[in-house]
Amino acid sequence: MGTLNSFRSFPMSVRLLLINQFGVDLGFYVLIPYLATHLDRDLGMSAAAIGLILGVRNLCSQCLFVLGGSATDRLGAHVVIPAGCLLRTVGFGLFACGGSLHLVLAASALTGLSAALFYPSVRAYLTVESQGRAAEAFGLLNIVSTAGALAGLALGSVLFLVDFRMCAMAATAMFAVLTIAQLFALPPQHVLTTRSGVLDELREAIGNRGFLAFAAALVGMATMETQMFLLMPQGARLATGWDAAGAFPPALGTIVSLALQLRITRYVRAHGDSGRWVAPGLALMGLGFLPPALVSGLHHPPDLPTIALRLLPVCAGVCVLYLGVMVAQPAVMELIPKFGREELTGTYFGLFYLFSGFASAAANLIVGWTMDLGRHTGRTWLPWACCTALGLLSAAGAAWLHHLRALPLEPGTALAA
Repeated sequence: MGTLNSFRSFPMSVRLLLINQFGVDLGFYVLIPYLATHLDRDLGMSAAAIGLILGVRNLCSQCLFVLGGSATDRLGAHVVIPAGCLLRTVGFGLFACGGSLHLVLAASALTGLSAALFYPSVRAYLTVESQGRAAEAFGLLNIVSTAGALAGLALGSVLFLVDFRMCAMAATAMFAVLTIAQLFALPPQHVLTTRSGVLDELREAIGNRGFLAFAAALVGMATMETQMFLLMPQGARLATGWDAAGAFPPALGTIVSLALQLRITRYVRAHGDSGRWVAPGLALMGLGFLPPALVSGLHHPPDLPTIALRLLPVCAGVCVLYLGVMVAQPAVMELIPKFGREELTGTYFGLFYLFSGFASAAANLIVGWTMDLGRHTGRTWLPWACCTALGLLSAAGAAWLHHLRALPLEPGTALAA
C-alpha cells in the first residue's frame, strides 16, 4: 500500500490532521526563516532586538507546551487545534502590518503560543483516532511535515524576493483557511473525564521516572532534526562553494521520506516493539553526520565534476540522517502516550515537547559554538563530530532503557511512576 492509499485508509479526522500539519509547516517556513533578515534589513533592528524577538517565540512555545497538552486532555483536541491556528493567523497578520518592536514582539509571542497549543493536541488526537495504527499515522505525519517545510522554503524564497510582507500575508491566509477548516470539519473528540486537578496531573506525569528518563535520552533527536535545516545545508554550501546548494539537503530528504517512510515504518512494526527501534534510529541519525565531515574543510572546487563528487558525501549523510528519523520518530511518538493514563495523553506530549525543547536549545548552543570554533581554528569537522556524539549518546540511553524494560512494550501498557 503506497503513501496515498495509506492516507486514504485512515478516518477523515486523521486525514484532516495530516492536511493540517502540511499547511502548518508550509505556512511556518514561508515566513519564519526570513524573519531575522527582515528585522535587520528592512526594519533596522539591532542584533539584541532580533535575538529578543526570536527568543520570545521559542520561550512561549517551549514553556507553554504543557498548557496545550493539558488543555487537550480537558477540552478536546478539536477545540485546541483551531485555537492554535487562529492565534498563528493573528500573529502572522501582525508581522504583515507591523514594524514597531512592541508589535513584532506581540506577533512573535502569539506565534510561539500557537505552537504550544496545536503541536501536543495534534499528536494526542492522532494517537486516539489512528485506530491502533499510531506508528503508521506518525510516519505519514513525518512525510507531510517534511514536504510542507520544503514547499514553504521554496515559496518563501520567491515571495521574499518581492517583499517580506508578501511572505507574511501568504502565511496569514494559509492559517486563516486552516482555522476555518478545523472549526467546521474536524470531528469532535471524546474527552475522558478526570477528577484530578491540573497540578496533580502534572505531578503524576513528572513523577513518572520512566518517562523522564526517556525524555532525557531523546535530547539528541530534536537537536539532530534541527540540523536538517542548519548544519546540513551549510555543509553542502561549504563543500561546493555554491550558496544555492544549501537547498539540496532538505529537498533530498523530502524525496527520501516520501519514498521510504511508510515502508520503513511497516518493517519496524513487523520486527519487534517500538522501543526496540528507537536506539538504532538515533544511532543512524548520529552516523549521518560523519560523511559530510569528510568534505567540510576542503577548498572551493575548481570545476563542476568536482562539485558533484563532493556532494556525494553530503547526500550520503542526508540519506542516513533521514533514514534514522524515519526509524526513530514514529516509534517515539507511539511510545510517549503509553507511559501514562489515556486521560493524560495530551499532558505527556506537552511535557515531552517542553523537555526536548529546552534540552535541544541548550544542545544547539553547543553545536553553534563548535561551528564557530571549527571555523576559527580550521577544525571544520568539530560540529559534525559533536552531532555524531550526541546521536550515539542518545542511542545508548534509549538502548539502556529498553534493556532495563523501562519502555512500554505492548499497546495500552502504562508504566508505573
